[in-house]
Amino acid sequence: MTKTLAVAAIKHGTVIDHIPAGQALRIIRLLNLLNTKHKVTVGLNLPSKSMGHKDLLKIENRKLSSEEARDIIVFAPKATINIIENFEVHHKIASDFPDHITGIFICPNVLCVTHSEPITSFFYIEEQSKKVKLTCKYCEKQFDRDQVKDAVL
Repeated sequence: MTKTLAVAAIKHGTVIDHIPAGQALRIIRLLNLLNTKHKVTVGLNLPSKSMGHKDLLKIENRKLSSEEARDIIVFAPKATINIIENFEVHHKIASDFPDHITGIFICPNVLCVTHSEPITSFFYIEEQSKKVKLTCKYCEKQFDRDQVKDAVL
């Protein structure tokens, strides 16, 4: 049996693998990839032995910062982020799960002060039973990650 790649290799750039199925589009918006000239390869619902299905992003000629990697972890806690040079993994970006995140999400609580005042959103983050929970600093309400809308469009 011959093995074939579902997604072509890149010469230089970043590969984000092991993204939970359905989260790649949120990461594309987070990184503002729709408004750049970088070639982006997107794999959605690819087969994965460990996850069942996964998403994958390959961004040519762009290296992610450690801050961007930290924000990605909120969407994909088990993601691997590899910097590619000359078709080889040059190094992996290791990132710890952040304890908070700002400006990425909108609080779903319509009574929250962030809806009526020019305040940057701020959420405390914790992992509970394999779920990401976000607590708004201002209204102190807790939400599942998938309950909050992305501020980045």
